[in-house]
Amino acid sequence: MAEIIQERIEDRLPELEQLERIGLFSHAEIKAIIKKASDLEYKIQRRTLFKEDFINYVQYEINLLELIQRRRTRIGYSFKKDEIENSIVHRVQGVFQRASAKWKDDVQLWLSYVVFCKKWATKTQLSKVFSAMLAIHSNKPALWIMAAKWEMEDRLSSESARQLFLRALRFHPECAKLYKEYFRMELMHAEKLRKEKEEFEKASMDVEHPDYSEEILKGELARIIYKNSVSIIKGAEFHVSLLSIAQLFDFAKDLQKEIYDDLQTLHTDDPLTWDYVARRELEIESQTGEEQPTTKQAKAVEVGRKEERCCAVYEEAVKTLPTEAMWKCYITFCLERFTKKSNSGFLRGKRLERTMTSFRKAHELKLLSECQYKQLIVSLLCHKFLREALEVAVAGTELFRDSGTMWQLKLRVLIESKSPDIAMLFEEAFVHLKPQVCLPLWISWAEWSEDAKSQEDTEAVFKKALLAIIGADSVTLKNKYLDWAYRSGGYRKARAVFKSLQESRPFSVDFFRKMIQFEKEQESCNMANIREYYERALREFGSTDSDLWMDYMKEELNHPLGRPENCGQIYWRAMKMLQGESAEAFVAKHAMHQTGHL
Repeated sequence: MAEIIQERIEDRLPELEQLERIGLFSHAEIKAIIKKASDLEYKIQRRTLFKEDFINYVQYEINLLELIQRRRTRIGYSFKKDEIENSIVHRVQGVFQRASAKWKDDVQLWLSYVVFCKKWATKTQLSKVFSAMLAIHSNKPALWIMAAKWEMEDRLSSESARQLFLRALRFHPECAKLYKEYFRMELMHAEKLRKEKEEFEKASMDVEHPDYSEEILKGELARIIYKNSVSIIKGAEFHVSLLSIAQLFDFAKDLQKEIYDDLQTLHTDDPLTWDYVARRELEIESQTGEEQPTTKQAKAVEVGRKEERCCAVYEEAVKTLPTEAMWKCYITFCLERFTKKSNSGFLRGKRLERTMTSFRKAHELKLLSECQYKQLIVSLLCHKFLREALEVAVAGTELFRDSGTMWQLKLRVLIESKSPDIAMLFEEAFVHLKPQVCLPLWISWAEWSEDAKSQEDTEAVFKKALLAIIGADSVTLKNKYLDWAYRSGGYRKARAVFKSLQESRPFSVDFFRKMIQFEKEQESCNMANIREYYERALREFGSTDSDLWMDYMKEELNHPLGRPENCGQIYWRAMKMLQGESAEAFVAKHAMHQTGHL
């Protein structure tokens, strides 16, 4: 192995001598490069090989190449690239070849090889890398697309890209993504040929070329791909995606019309077809001959007309296809237009009217999902349409009586509307809901009561909630109750609440930490109370929470009324109670504290 490493280092010497001779590197730097290269060579020549060693080798060489580039720019020297850079690039390619042969399945390694070749190697070399990669990873359509795009965009070889797509489709005959990118490529190719032909015509050059036939220039190859693909891949979504690609090319109007007509013929029973047809009305300009609107008001009226045409299509759609999916498309469109900003009061009014009309029809038919009721309520609330939001919320809670979120939104609307019957409506919600989904509503009731009612009323809400909510959910409620008590009645009130709840398990560590913090904020901070809170917390969490023990010890050490002599006893109690990793974490933290790192 030593002979191989020595031979590879000697192979480097001509390029290193050139680097020193032309002044890009000093003698000391060349020696450092040789030492580093020897270490790297040893790691990739030993019997047990690791991928990380090859990656480190390649990264070092790339860093060296970039450094050489920067120094060339600095001194303005651009000669001897064959002897220096090309030699390094060739060596890196050899390392990549060895690595990719050993770890064939590592796609990321292949992609790193591709990225390197794109920057440093020739196009012919990169083409070979793609071929080798695809021979092993032929089951990955994304890699075929990457290779074809490179052939098309970087090598400017439409024929090579076409051959790659055709080979890819043999492996993946039902891959929608491949068909879409192949379709796009053929349209790009036709567009490129059209531009070339225009340039020749401008230069008055008569060029007869089979690629310049009228069919190819009009996108006939793309049309063939379209026809083949839709016969294999069914569904309006794929059809619409091809139409969207075709619409990017102005010359393909005939093809666009053909795809659009086929969409309407083949997929009449698909909501996506109707959705696309309806939204297309927004893009259709005023008829030729009509004067284009110039004033803001005229533009708003024109947008309103387009939206009316869209809704007319949707109305026809929901009659032809009265399904939840179709109504979802309609309501989604109405919501999108409703939430779109506009300075025109006329347009805003029309959008609100359309949204509510479509909602009422869909609600009557019970063809809206809970999610859409929520979206509509939130949108209406954002725009302060409280009456309409309440109408939707009432309808939603009638239909989804067991949905906590729906009741919460209804109550949010009522609170913003300043309704006098809010407490009664909270009670009504709890009648319909299971206790396990009621926590957010109880918290909302308490927050509303804190703002709108007396302390006694709010405390009554918290007490009711604690009777209704049990288990893990009650932990959050207890913390909220304690916070409210401190905000509204100070430390005395908070301590009273703490005392009333201290045997009402379960708790969180935060429940006790809050009381410790409240005590420390008092002018006459009582160390006996702090100890009491720590002791209560340790009864609950002493076997798992090492931080609690550490904080207790720090309190005794740092508090003016603390007793440092208690720390030893606390330490041994902690060691008895803590288990497993918690005990190890405690010992480590204690050792750091002892050495002054905390």
